[in-house]
Amino acid sequence: MREHAPTRFSWISAWGACALTIATAVSGIQTANAANVEEVVSPGGIHAYLVNEPSIPFLSMAFQFSGGSSGDPDGKEGLSYMASGLIDEGSGPYDSQAFRAELEDNAIQLSFDADRDSFSGSLKTLTENRDHAFELLRLAITEPRFDEEPVERIRQQIISDLTRRESDPEYLGARRWFDIAFAGHPYSKPTRGTIETIKAIGKDDLRELVRTRLARNNLTIGVAGDITADELGPALDEVFGSLPADAADVDLPKTTPQGDGETVVIDLDIPQSVVIFGHGGIARNDPDYYAAYVANYILGGGGFSSWLTEEVREKRGLAYSVYSYLYDTDLSPMWMGGVATRNDQVMESIRIIKEQVARMADGNVDEKNLDDARTYLTGSFPLRLTSNDQIARMLVGMQIYDLGVDYLDRRNGYIEAVTLNDVRRAAKRLFNEDMLVTIVGSPSGDGDGTVPRLEGIDAPSSGPHEDNIGD
Repeated sequence: MREHAPTRFSWISAWGACALTIATAVSGIQTANAANVEEVVSPGGIHAYLVNEPSIPFLSMAFQFSGGSSGDPDGKEGLSYMASGLIDEGSGPYDSQAFRAELEDNAIQLSFDADRDSFSGSLKTLTENRDHAFELLRLAITEPRFDEEPVERIRQQIISDLTRRESDPEYLGARRWFDIAFAGHPYSKPTRGTIETIKAIGKDDLRELVRTRLARNNLTIGVAGDITADELGPALDEVFGSLPADAADVDLPKTTPQGDGETVVIDLDIPQSVVIFGHGGIARNDPDYYAAYVANYILGGGGFSSWLTEEVREKRGLAYSVYSYLYDTDLSPMWMGGVATRNDQVMESIRIIKEQVARMADGNVDEKNLDDARTYLTGSFPLRLTSNDQIARMLVGMQIYDLGVDYLDRRNGYIEAVTLNDVRRAAKRLFNEDMLVTIVGSPSGDGDGTVPRLEGIDAPSSGPHEDNIGD
């Protein structure tokens, strides 16, 4: 949910001692060694992927429990998110203040978060404090206290954040998009909950979530940094071995986004409207995924080189930024995008975006588009692996998507193998349907004025975000 601020001198001192070394060495060394992925199995049978990089004395661990806010009980929406903010606010013998002091005094960063599909965490520690860091993590996930003071403090923080988001157009647009696309499905639940549901969550709810959701059978772990496989194996058992073997079953149905072809407006008195658009996507394990990934890069994923940017921004000056991306989730792959522009330019921008999407669906991509996309997507990939944090998260994604321990060696080959016919085929599959469009603002120029206006926003939640392994 958030990381603790490095307020104490010892924190600054410890990390500062490594900062210069990390800044000068991390990029080259870690990129070069990122492909040396080992699969580690602890004596107790807990699996993890590891990239051992001993030259800098620290490590990062990323871990993820499947099952997120979509499984929150009705009336308790936001439970996973609230738990993620509290699980490191006192554990075992440490109350909130003492636990945070242990983290800060020992230069340990520990944080948790929750999204629709998962409850995740990350740990970063210097080698010299590694054992203590592992013990604090163990306490956090197995013996959280949920004392009254931190529970009420975090509850008020979330409520304040939800109140602020009620006037955030991008957040409101994404929230309404999910309301319509997944009406009646758990994906329509607000990840951060509502003010009412956050008020309704009690300590017993938080304890029940930890007891039933955090288990060894739904756990995925990635580690990068100064630790060997022989050292990591026993540590995995020490940290995670006392978790229950099995998480409680949460049976959620697969689904597809609804509302294709709909455009709705949420009135908000602001000079610039925010637009969220999208429809169904292509799953990460689909044979056409890499071709679809390239097609989207050409259309809207390529920053200043994309068709959308060229037509909307460069040629017409309608918006500063316009983008699209593939957004895979456990229950429904999606393709989504967004643009923000003046109220009198909204409808024109949407019309042009739809034209470019249709252009891609019709297969009007050429060899230069493909060559440029392949060059960028293969050349930029190592830049995503320049820190232990990035590598640890990538290792988690590789396991979740069952990509194999040698995926980093093979990844660019998948992009290079995409042909023009592949892109055209995938684009026809991906873009041959109408978009659901939500607009937040005061758009003008909507033709005959028949674009539906929706009143109010029921429940802010997390919007879409690009949390895929993304390639």
